[in-house]
Amino acid sequence: MSPSAVARDEHPREHEQRGLILDFAGVLTARPLDVHSAWCVSEGLAPGAWRGTLGEHPEGRRLYTALEIGAMGQAEWNRRTAALLGRHVDPVNLMGRAWADVPAATRMIALARAARSAGHRLALLSNSFGLDPFNPYEHVGIWDLFDVHVVSELVGLAKPDPAIYRLTLDLIGVPAERCVFVDDHAINLPPAAELGITTVHATDEDTAVAELEALLGVTARSGA
Repeated sequence: MSPSAVARDEHPREHEQRGLILDFAGVLTARPLDVHSAWCVSEGLAPGAWRGTLGEHPEGRRLYTALEIGAMGQAEWNRRTAALLGRHVDPVNLMGRAWADVPAATRMIALARAARSAGHRLALLSNSFGLDPFNPYEHVGIWDLFDVHVVSELVGLAKPDPAIYRLTLDLIGVPAERCVFVDDHAINLPPAAELGITTVHATDEDTAVAELEALLGVTARSGA
């Protein structure tokens, strides 16, 4: 991956407090595609069934959009999406079963810890995939790392709606030009950049971490 940062600071001031805004899935976790494909096979489904049902099937996309903004709870989503995936698919904790084996992005988490230790403010900005019965943030163990939590299900807004970025800036209390936002979906970056936030497109963990180390003046240490 070639790193893509929009409106980056070329000469960050080492002791200036910055705001680090991180997406969750694909940034604080590994990219989930391979795990989801393997899970589908284990459930007797085609490898691409999860991705296709949530992202391409019209009803599946509608259900997932409702889940993201809190218009539908995860338990109901599990039941209705299981029916779309196949009559044999067990709806009980469907989301949790699909996500359970997606590993944490350990170097990115170490980077976030280093940033917080250096005095930078941290915000989680995540499009939700439900909190109950499966809470992905607790599962990965990153909730307490953040000063601010902006989860779409809890605020009724989802990326790339510009309002969710403005809300995040209000809560983090750091001017946009001193904030960095990291997301693995390119579509979510322009609204942040338009507000003056530096953006990093994370498609490779090591490359994104190196870019953030340069921007924030910190080092992600193993085991941090």
